[in-house]
Formats: sequence, C-alpha cells, structure tokens
Amino acid sequence: MATHLIARNLGLKVPHFLQGERLKQNMYSMLATAAFTRSRREMRTLLRDISFEVPEGDRVAIMGRNGAGKTTLLRVMTGAFQPTEGVLDVQGSRQALLNLGLGFNQEATVRENVYLRAIAMGMPVAQIQEIMGQVLEFAELGDVLNHRLLTLSSGQRMRLGFAISTAVQHDIMLLDEWLGAGDAGFVEKARKRMTDRVDGSKIVMLASHNFPLLRKVCNKGLVLERGELVYFGEIEPAIVAYKKIYQADPAHIASRSE
Repeated sequence: MATHLIARNLGLKVPHFLQGERLKQNMYSMLATAAFTRSRREMRTLLRDISFEVPEGDRVAIMGRNGAGKTTLLRVMTGAFQPTEGVLDVQGSRQALLNLGLGFNQEATVRENVYLRAIAMGMPVAQIQEIMGQVLEFAELGDVLNHRLLTLSSGQRMRLGFAISTAVQHDIMLLDEWLGAGDAGFVEKARKRMTDRVDGSKIVMLASHNFPLLRKVCNKGLVLERGELVYFGEIEPAIVAYKKIYQADPAHIASRSE
C-alpha cells in the first residue's frame, strides 16, 4: 500500500486547569490560599475539524502564527497525542524531529541513552545494536560512550539526539523547523544528513516560518490559525494565505510602523 497521511475532521481537546483569581493579601494568606484552593478543570480545544490528504511524494509546509497549532498537529501525526475527534490514517513508518532529548536519562551513560531514546522511537533492540556504532561515530561521542549524560555539554547532547533520530531512513518525516544541531563544526554534517533523509522520505511535513526554505523543499502548504485549517493546497497560495493572517495582526502592523 502506498504511503499516505489522511486526516478526516481531526480534533484535539485537552484538560486545562485554571486557578481562581486571588485577592491581594499578606504573604501567609497568599501561600495558604495557593496551597489549599482547588483548581477548576476545563477542556481546551487545540485542533478543530482538520481534514487533508497527503499522498506519497508530497512535501507539505505547515504554517501559522505562534500558538496556531503547528507543533500540536505534528505531535498528533507522530502518535504522541491521540485525536479526541475524527480519524488520522497513517500508512508508512514515521519519524519526528520535534524533541531531540525525548527518552534521555541524565544519570544513564551515553550508550544506555542510545537504547533509551531508540526504544522511545519504537526501534527493536536488534536494530539498536546495529546502529550503535554509526550513531556514536556521527555524534563524535565514541570516546565518552560510558560517561553519564549529565557530564556532556548541551551541544554534545544535541548531537547525540540528532544522530539517533536520523540514524534510520523512514517513509514519513515530521519536522518542527529545519534543525541544525551542535557546534559550528557539526552543523554542515547535520545539514547534509537532514537533506539526505528528506530526499529519501516519501512524505515530508515541515513546520517553519522560513519562506525561502519552504519554497525550496515543499510543493504543498497547510495553514493553521487558532487550531483550525485555513488553507491546504499549492505552496505559493499557501504562503499568500499565511501572510494575509499575520499582516492583519495589529501587533505586526504596529511593529512595521515603529
């Protein structure tokens, strides 16, 4: 069966806990109120009635203002969030580059964290053993494989997460921005790996505000506003639709006038 991503009337509601407004009091009263006042539970709609079909071969740009629902939609497509309404039909293996630190344990060694991260991604143990050497080589961490993760720099941890996440080619790639990883010496290698993985994927979903990048990589565009689908179609009309949204924002107009 051909690789595809199909959403039909997709929706996501999550619980949201609100604390009642507190009157200004002395410090002790404020702390007591904060400790014992019960919060109120409400359901918040993050995505509403989203429908689209992405066949094999498409590269789709996901556009929208901050908070429009881009990352939430990507997480639904990865399976991290289960939709509360509608149906998501996914055919093909999928990999997301959303959180490179997912599955890591600061107290575990570098080698152990390769297993933890890869298992969180759904890899079987036999496959993890096969990719161990190439992951450590790509991340340039072979000399510290038995060191605890907390002893590594943030750049080294980023390199490790990127190397694991991109070690295996998947049918569907889900990206939140075009990720560069690690220090300047590592960036070019990471870019080449990213390009190779995107070129080898059958479907790509890329969330970004970088129009030149989106024009270069994508042939389709999906525009979100407040969790709703505003436009889905060819890339240029999608960019136009997104520009109309943020150019109409009073904050954008004010910043242009300053």
